[in-house]
Amino acid sequence: MLDDVTLQVPAGTVGLLGPNGAGKSTLIKCLLNLEKPSSGSARVLGTDIRSANRASREKVGYSPEKDSHLSDMLGCEYVTYCGQLSGMPFAAARQRTHEILDLVGMGSERYRKVETYSTGMRQRIKLAQALVHDPELIILDEPTNGLDPSGREHILELIGSLRRELGVSVVISSHLLRDIERVCDRVIIVSRGRVVEHASLAALKSRHENFVELTPSAQRQRFAPVLSAAGWNVTPLSNGKLRVKCHSTEGLLQLLAQHDLPPAEIVANPDALHEMFIQAVSAAHEQPA
Repeated sequence: MLDDVTLQVPAGTVGLLGPNGAGKSTLIKCLLNLEKPSSGSARVLGTDIRSANRASREKVGYSPEKDSHLSDMLGCEYVTYCGQLSGMPFAAARQRTHEILDLVGMGSERYRKVETYSTGMRQRIKLAQALVHDPELIILDEPTNGLDPSGREHILELIGSLRRELGVSVVISSHLLRDIERVCDRVIIVSRGRVVEHASLAALKSRHENFVELTPSAQRQRFAPVLSAAGWNVTPLSNGKLRVKCHSTEGLLQLLAQHDLPPAEIVANPDALHEMFIQAVSAAHEQPA
């Protein structure tokens, strides 16, 4: 259920985050006109979803979390059929199907039945059917779910290229925060049916306490005492790195140089999005329903 969701999302790549039951799927279904909102209105690519049901979906592609293929169809047949459902003539849909299947990395597998596909191939075929009619916006529900590392990497690279190379806007609903951070430039966090955060990833991080992970190249035992004595908040990690609360990377580097410490790799907090997510969801649960 959604409760007083008000937002305007610019073109780009947007991550939709939230715990189970937060309202992510309901929001997606409303935008796709698969569920009718009890009140309010929404526009997708400038088209009202209530007054122009079909028109609001003509330029939108959707890759659902669950498999939605038809039994006994070959991969290329299925994507062609989806193109026809989107209004493409058969010949155009068939030609575009093979172009898109090449794009998503499907080779001779396109001539096999979809039901024989591995999890990775099913994710690719779902992405292909979402792209076949050249949409301006695609909505992806858990696009990397169940993939091995190489398959996940391929899908993320492909999603990242859609905006850069094709100009397609992307909404990704996922519980894998690292995937969202990897390919998205904006984030929407939903909890208990409400939008609790919506901003660019850069803006959200700038509001968060600034931590870095520091990896000494040598003499690791010297770093923590020096940093702590200078008033820096330091937490040793099990992987040999140090987590440092750092409001000035330049100041940190100067301190290391002053104490003649060996070179160290300094990386912005890789868990920043996770921490923001936990804070936003926790704050939402503290508010009255």
